[in-house]
Amino acid sequence: MAKRKKSRKRKKQQFNPMIILYLIIIFGIFFLLDNYTPGMFRSISPRYKNTPSVSASKDAVTRVKLNYGTEVKKYAAQMNLDPAYLQALIILETSGKKPPGKRFEKHVYHKLRQVKNGQRSAFEKITKADLHDATDDALRNLATSWGPFQIMGYKCIHMQISLGDLRGDKAVYYGIKWIDENYGSYLRKGKYRDAFHIHNTGHPYPKVGPPRTYDPAYVSNGLRYMKKF
Repeated sequence: MAKRKKSRKRKKQQFNPMIILYLIIIFGIFFLLDNYTPGMFRSISPRYKNTPSVSASKDAVTRVKLNYGTEVKKYAAQMNLDPAYLQALIILETSGKKPPGKRFEKHVYHKLRQVKNGQRSAFEKITKADLHDATDDALRNLATSWGPFQIMGYKCIHMQISLGDLRGDKAVYYGIKWIDENYGSYLRKGKYRDAFHIHNTGHPYPKVGPPRTYDPAYVSNGLRYMKKF
């Protein structure tokens, strides 16, 4: 009987590796929730459910040419950018519609609110000082993408312009200006695959592995649409 009790005692003291596994999983979940960025997961977001299919792209091309073609070509020439890329990008982002609509990004809103409340030091180089007088409606507008290129509202802080410049009559100009300042060098080198990926995720196309865009076909569709202009 004494031997059996000893054996049971030893069994209880044995190390259970499943505890470490559970802790790793829990830590991983909290890490992903806190560090989520667009493109981290490759499932198709509602943001791109309206991206034109192959059959619908002909209509989208017509809309882009009619609604934005003249302005795009004018500003593309000024900034030495390929208008075919810019027009293809408009198809990907808004299907060439005018007005282009807007998209509220809930996760961006939460991070901006954390910065304003002092719970987060910064987001995309935006600090509490940048948001000191921002109302909740203002935060929502900053967390919304605007214009034919769907530039995020908070980018107006980086560009030192008003939000109205990104969503009003000057949306095409300031959208192209933002593209030029952020990855225009890739376009001038003809690195269109990288350019599409940067616009969607903030990073060049991965050297290894699949794209990190919301829609896995975002880049390939963009390259295909370019041939239509």
